[in-house]
Amino acid sequence: MCGGTAGWAAPGLELGVYVCVIFLLAVVQVDNAAGVQVMTSKEKLQAKKQVLEMFDHAYSSYLTYAYPADELMPLSCKGRVRGVDPSRGDVDDILGGYSLTLIDTLDTLAVLGHLDKFEDAVKMIILQVSLNNDVVVSVFETNIRVLGGLLGGHVVASLLRDQGERMQWYRDELLTLAKECGYRLLPAFNTTTGMPYPRVNLRHGIVKGRSRTGTETDTCTACAGTMILEFAALSRLTGDPIFEEKARKAMQFLWERRQRSSDLVGTVINIHTGDWVRRESGVGAGIDSYYEYLFKAYMLLGDAAFLERFNTHYAAVMRYISQGPLLLDVHMHKPNVVSRNFMDSLLAFWPGLQVLTGDIKPAIETHEMLYQVLQRHSFLPEAFTTDFKVHWPQHPLRPELVESTYFLYKATGDPYYLGVGKTIMENIQRHARVPCGFAGLKDVRTGSHEDRMDSYFLAETFKYLYLLFTEEEDLWLDLDDYVFTTEAHLLPLRLATSFVNGTQNDSPTVTVTTFPTASDRKYQQSCPNVNYLFPGHKTYAKTIRHPLKDFVEQRCPKPTSARPREKVQASRKPTLRARDFIADNPEHIQALRKMGIRLVTMQDGRVQLLHTSTQAFSPDDAEEGMRFMQEMIELSKTQGESDLQPRVVQLTSPPFLGSVVLTAGPAQFGPDLVGTPGVSGTVVIGESIKGCTDLANAAQVRDKIVLMERGSCMFIEKARRAQDAGAAAAIVIDNTQGTSSDTSPVFAMSGDGVKDVYIPSVFLFQKEGHLLMDAIKDHGTVEVLLVDKAQPPEKIIRKHAEEEEARLKETDINVEVKVKDEL
Repeated sequence: MCGGTAGWAAPGLELGVYVCVIFLLAVVQVDNAAGVQVMTSKEKLQAKKQVLEMFDHAYSSYLTYAYPADELMPLSCKGRVRGVDPSRGDVDDILGGYSLTLIDTLDTLAVLGHLDKFEDAVKMIILQVSLNNDVVVSVFETNIRVLGGLLGGHVVASLLRDQGERMQWYRDELLTLAKECGYRLLPAFNTTTGMPYPRVNLRHGIVKGRSRTGTETDTCTACAGTMILEFAALSRLTGDPIFEEKARKAMQFLWERRQRSSDLVGTVINIHTGDWVRRESGVGAGIDSYYEYLFKAYMLLGDAAFLERFNTHYAAVMRYISQGPLLLDVHMHKPNVVSRNFMDSLLAFWPGLQVLTGDIKPAIETHEMLYQVLQRHSFLPEAFTTDFKVHWPQHPLRPELVESTYFLYKATGDPYYLGVGKTIMENIQRHARVPCGFAGLKDVRTGSHEDRMDSYFLAETFKYLYLLFTEEEDLWLDLDDYVFTTEAHLLPLRLATSFVNGTQNDSPTVTVTTFPTASDRKYQQSCPNVNYLFPGHKTYAKTIRHPLKDFVEQRCPKPTSARPREKVQASRKPTLRARDFIADNPEHIQALRKMGIRLVTMQDGRVQLLHTSTQAFSPDDAEEGMRFMQEMIELSKTQGESDLQPRVVQLTSPPFLGSVVLTAGPAQFGPDLVGTPGVSGTVVIGESIKGCTDLANAAQVRDKIVLMERGSCMFIEKARRAQDAGAAAAIVIDNTQGTSSDTSPVFAMSGDGVKDVYIPSVFLFQKEGHLLMDAIKDHGTVEVLLVDKAQPPEKIIRKHAEEEEARLKETDINVEVKVKDEL
């Protein structure tokens, strides 16, 4: 991404090897009289300062609590160490024991003007980072984050050294480490197709038996097609052609495997045969950066072949996948058939890429749709349906929407996009900030947190936010001289004229690119005509957005008013459907018995359904029972977190003051927390902890929130014991080792059909439960709020301040009265 500006390469134009370096910079002068809200210079400066303060909080938290670990766990206030902390599956493939967050953050430190911190970070990496680790890592993630981070750091360090004031000691150590990283990734390309294995062992490559990898058959399209920028830059900076050759071969094979009639590619491909494993085609997860790297490879390397391929794919995307503002996956062989009814958040990069191609109008439209989804949910969910309901509720502080916002602002100059950026920034500050950094959102509906702060949050999200609010003259380097990788690392455009001649050299052979003559060109090679792009409109972007006003709200299903349970039951069809079943509904239990289904509640609270057709009232009832069981099986396969509204446990006492939010499961008994102010109180650990007998500390539990452990009796029995002790609410913690809401679907604690519990109860998996217990251990008294959606921390802080002020005032009055009495 050319410094956040729009390099021109309109789809279909034959531009040869020409690289345009004249960009669209604020080409639209916005008419203030048109009613557009303009951010003043003072407000813009304040927003930039806010970004810097937030970045400093995140970066210093990583150094204080996590370094030299790869990532920070902001809720646990420690570093994430692979093999020590519970596995998160494929997500942990980025953890390689190489101080990932520090490497990924290098050029962000420089761009934000933290040059002293940048120099310190470079020294830390040179002295302490090792890549000779016996660990299996993702080839794709290691390339874009580690190799890209080292290259971006080297580019900035070299620039500072050449300017003659800083880094005079630097001797290309980061480039040497980058070359080592490249060599450690090369064994992954040892396939017949040239597409890399998805994983590689940093020490042993893919040698069977020692590497613990090299047996995979499939990889995603983006995984194989997102190597060319970093690998080509490495070749051209070091003089070793092997890296660019490998990346080009992988890109070439993907191009050849496109579906020839639709010109689309699938999501997952067999790296040995080239057969498509998953044929869904879109611009989001699994494919996204393949398209991005085709266009940016043309920008960085000046090779028209990449542009021609991109133009072919782009035309297909706009024909089949783009449906107005929506971008919907289709079958690559049947492109008129939509393959899924939801969109994932990674496609938010697409408007930014469209800006770079000069296709501004659809970029504005899709971005506006995404922003309205964000406004509806405070963050962009990991996936949302075509009617804009939450499909996957997580938000790990991804940068893609900020990225597109930045490029649209640079292309249009419309201050509207400054407001978008400010909203994103404020939501991160309000809902994600915790004492030890920033925590990803486990569920955008509740505001609950995940114990993760991914490296891209520092590498990309803060970088784009800072650039959005910073005047170009205030930057110490000219971003127009660089392309941003998919991880927002800086690679210099001068590499377009640097070619490796095919032999091993200490330095690359530089060749000056020659351009075709005018007679050889179908179109004049020039940047876009601003008057053509924005014909007569000083508020171009606004005119595109206006028809989409309230687009999301109009398409979202309107919530229906709640009806009493008896009315719902009366209106329901006689046949019980699996999706309607409630375990503690006596009528449903009776309907199950009629169908020959017995409900068995296990000691740990889980419910089993057993069907015996001979026990049904009639053959028809037995058949209905078979159908019900089949529905329940299918429902259990597809049911995820989005199908069950979780609750939250929000820590409200100092030092947390609402900043830590834990995902909790609801109960099928007791009052529901949805739509209520919730229950606040001090947490007290029950005695006994299992809560299956009368609580020995009933006096301490009264009017408090009692904490108990799962097991030995039913969930509802624990709630009854808590209620008998006078507790205001109950929290049950899982007793299964290593469980976490990060990896396990939220479920509802079942009851026994008896409605004699009138206090609310919630369930915490072990990881979240231990976070709460550790807080009690460290701070003694911990107050929490049990609720369906977390409160904004500033509201809790304000309430705490008011209560503290009232307490001090009361103390002063009591002292005054005492003094008077003594006098």
